[in-house]
Amino acid sequence: MAETAPLSIVTQPSKLWKGVFAVAGIMTTLVTYGVLQEKIMRVPYGDDKAFFRYSLFLVFCNRITTSAISAGALLASKKALDPVAPVYKYSLVSVSNILTTTCQYEALKYVSFPVQTLAKCAKMIPVMVWGTIIMQKKYKGQDYLLAFLVTVGCSIFILYPAGSSEIGPSDIYGRGRENTVWGISLMIGYLGFDGFTSTFQDKLFKGYDMEIYNQIFYTAFCSCVLSLTGLILQGQLLPAIHFVSSHNDCFFDIALLSTVATASQFFISYTIRTFGALTFATIMTTRQLVSIMLSCLWFSHPLSREQWIGAVVVFGTLYAKSFLRSAPKPSPSQQMQNGASLPVKGIP
Repeated sequence: MAETAPLSIVTQPSKLWKGVFAVAGIMTTLVTYGVLQEKIMRVPYGDDKAFFRYSLFLVFCNRITTSAISAGALLASKKALDPVAPVYKYSLVSVSNILTTTCQYEALKYVSFPVQTLAKCAKMIPVMVWGTIIMQKKYKGQDYLLAFLVTVGCSIFILYPAGSSEIGPSDIYGRGRENTVWGISLMIGYLGFDGFTSTFQDKLFKGYDMEIYNQIFYTAFCSCVLSLTGLILQGQLLPAIHFVSSHNDCFFDIALLSTVATASQFFISYTIRTFGALTFATIMTTRQLVSIMLSCLWFSHPLSREQWIGAVVVFGTLYAKSFLRSAPKPSPSQQMQNGASLPVKGIP
């Protein structure tokens, strides 16, 4: 008994520092990622005030960095590089992931970053739809209510902007508010593809004995090949390289974007493995709120009163969802006292 106390004293600070490491890593990488992607897609470069228009090139740079680092992690840990699942399943995730990221970058040509970030919170709905179709999951009425409240909050935020530049940045690409529908359509595409990506990844993990680095490597490598093929077929590879080579600050931004995008994936996997999905969801909700506030300050996005109300509804609902999931469940002894039967497979 005398040796137990020092062990518990050491364990608590260790858990605390792991939590600090996880929160600092996710907040730093993803907030930086959000600021950089808005800067690259919406702020002109050089004396000629030229805008970077090659969103697929950003996808290619991100994925080639991720595949290289994940391959190094696999080799360093002496894990096998052989694919665990059929390659076409990795490719399926890659295609949906490329479409997700491309829609995300392209949408910034039409909507502001705060609008885009808050709209991402509505991914609960497509995840539930894809979960029902792919995983045959069943959801409670509480889940549908929370998804409905998030959708209402997002709709308020999008439909009541403080100014015309919030939704239709015509001063950037020479397009007016008539393309608002196109911007919202891109966000709907992002939500649909992203919901499929996360759901199918979940199915891969459950269907195969798969290491996180194995999935990251093959998914990123397939995305790298597909995005490079798309750049060549669309004739955008050489113009993108020429733009980056003639604008050194753009090259630095893209290199930093790819670095933090890759680092964020490893922080995310570390957080989920160490603290679970609930803690990760709470951190991500906080990150989205911080990203919106930082974008409003950095890029001078005004928010209307209705948008503040919409943001409160969305983030209040997301935090409520996290706290509801963290509510303590009755112990097996309490269930037996209340007359409830124990599940057959209660212990994993």
